[in-house]
Amino acid sequence: MTTLLLSPLAVLMLGVAPAAAPAADAGSPIQTLAIGAAAPDFDLPGVDGKRYSLASFAQAKLLVLVFTANHCPTAQAYEERIAKLHADYADRGVQLVLVSPNDPLALRLDEQGYTDLGDTFEEMKIRASERGWSFPYLYDGETQAMSRRYGPVATPHVFVFDAERRLRFAGRVDDNENPAKATTSDARNAIEAVLAGRPVPVETTKVFGCSVKWSDKRSWVKEGFARWAEEPVTLERLGEAAVKALARNEGGKKLRLVNAWATWCGPCVIEFPELVKLHRIYRGRDFELVTLNADDAAHQERALAFLKQQQASCRNYAFAGDDPYRLVEALDPKWQGELPHTILVAPGGEVVYRSEGAFETLALRKAIVGWLGRYYHSIPGGK
Repeated sequence: MTTLLLSPLAVLMLGVAPAAAPAADAGSPIQTLAIGAAAPDFDLPGVDGKRYSLASFAQAKLLVLVFTANHCPTAQAYEERIAKLHADYADRGVQLVLVSPNDPLALRLDEQGYTDLGDTFEEMKIRASERGWSFPYLYDGETQAMSRRYGPVATPHVFVFDAERRLRFAGRVDDNENPAKATTSDARNAIEAVLAGRPVPVETTKVFGCSVKWSDKRSWVKEGFARWAEEPVTLERLGEAAVKALARNEGGKKLRLVNAWATWCGPCVIEFPELVKLHRIYRGRDFELVTLNADDAAHQERALAFLKQQQASCRNYAFAGDDPYRLVEALDPKWQGELPHTILVAPGGEVVYRSEGAFETLALRKAIVGWLGRYYHSIPGGK
């Protein structure tokens, strides 16, 4: 069964008027909190169902706030190192708190090419659960009021506060996204200094990562949908031998997602918008979507009309034969014939994901990202 994970973006895609963007300070320049400034208070929901404010952490000697984001490849590359800060310092009175500052409605689909999860509150819950995080992960995407007062520049951005909740450090975790190349652990050095009552050696650093998705970027998301809607949609006929070659992905350099469908197939029609989203999310990387229509020749015009309605600007083919069993054998010998049928094929022919019947969106996205890689320094195929 298809699981929908991008409901805020679906609101925009369907043309339904979304909730108004936060008005307070929207569009005004964001200033990062100055060293020595008092931590502004906040009231935010956590993925654990609780609400948190500064008072929630009153017993901590140090408060370390890390502004981060599910979708950001740089933030994902630092997740283990950030969790290690919690593991190393929790017993020494340091409270680590993650905050997502992003407005999910300001995050474009094609900004999610390195992730299986977007920045909605529900997706934050999934990420925290999968990572086994025992520290708070707070959502500020609804109003962004807290984030505007703290002023994170990019994700991740670390803020270290002392016992009086005065800012002692604002900057990066360390000096390289690739942990094998990191040489300076700025956040860790700051924590050690504050715990020891010493001056922080470097109080501020620049940060490198994804920009914060402030609510005024929602218009950029709409522009993306408008441009995608203008892309041409075609449907070409494909013979049995060509279908076999398509499924083998021999000589290909991209991860190929092939979906067999028909206009008369209810689950096919229901899940098809998710395929279009996947195409838009990952096509900027070594990924391609190919759809294979199983309608008979007399209904090819109906199939093309459906593809145009769905704005499916990927590669679309219709099986040229009149025997569906030959299509089944040509595409995937393990396919028993149920529609829809989906295979994810690596270059060289290895099937890294298969779904008979409707695919599960999160599982499919995990398979895609698992092959493509989550970080800028990762290599496709995990090699």
